[in-house]
Amino acid sequence: MKKWLLCLAAVAILVILQLTGIDLLLLSGPIRSGPYIHQIVILVGINIILAVSLNLINGFTGQFSIGHAGFFAVGAYTSAFVISVLEKSVRAVLVFLPEFGQNAVLLLIGLSAGAILAGIAGLAVGIPSLRLRGDYLAIVTLGFGEIIRVLILNINAIGGSRGFTGIPHLSNFFWVYLFVLVTVVVVHNLVYSSYGRAFISIRDDEIAAEAMGVDTTRFKVTSFVVSSMFAGVAGGLFGHFTMYLHPNTFTFIKSFELIIMIVIGGLGSIEGAILGAILITVILEVFREFGPYRLVIFSITMILIMLYRPQGILGSKALFRRKQKVLTTR
Repeated sequence: MKKWLLCLAAVAILVILQLTGIDLLLLSGPIRSGPYIHQIVILVGINIILAVSLNLINGFTGQFSIGHAGFFAVGAYTSAFVISVLEKSVRAVLVFLPEFGQNAVLLLIGLSAGAILAGIAGLAVGIPSLRLRGDYLAIVTLGFGEIIRVLILNINAIGGSRGFTGIPHLSNFFWVYLFVLVTVVVVHNLVYSSYGRAFISIRDDEIAAEAMGVDTTRFKVTSFVVSSMFAGVAGGLFGHFTMYLHPNTFTFIKSFELIIMIVIGGLGSIEGAILGAILITVILEVFREFGPYRLVIFSITMILIMLYRPQGILGSKALFRRKQKVLTTR
């Protein structure tokens, strides 16, 4: 009950911030580089959604996926394309609503389409490939991510190599952090359910889990689809914030950045994924002025963390861990 009250309080805070114009404050407030700070805050939120969802696969289910940028791209392009086609029709039907109401409906339609298609893509790659393990699975997911990017490059309807322009600006601080909250709550409840115990059993010992009757392929595919859908939502939010999409944004480097976030924060920890997403996003921006050398500094930082804290900054700690009954026999 306390957790639901915390969630309601968080939603209330987001509504208050939206009503008080948090986006305008970040854009033109007392901070000189308002637009820049605003963009970083939004990107932090989007990366939190991506990192927490990827942690469901890599951290809790113990699979090694390197194709998350592909699902991110599917959600971004699907949402942008659906809204570009339906925007005039939807606004004509919802003419009785104020503009912000129309924008909200449009965004939810786009995010729903992006999540569904990303989930279908996750299912398509999950069913045939998740019977594989370890490096083999990593190679398949990496290849899948690159296949999506190359397909996008050759589809003129969504801009191809020129990029997708003219995307309406529908995403803002409120929507990004509302879906951050939704992602964290859903993944948390999933992990601390019977499904979550099945995920963790697969991670700890897949052979033993199969011997105990766990349908490992089914649970791995479930984990993959749920994670892919949230990546699709993050993609939609990203596209409707930047108003421009290009295939080079969704290369395998983006997937590696997400993996680094969850490894540094702590595999198997939702809070660790959040911390990792914040740290990596900020570090990459802080060292941007160093140009290509920023990756060297970033790599050195990562090596030091792996040497002195290989389990990640938070390890597998959880601030809001559910108490589970443990059955004992005498």
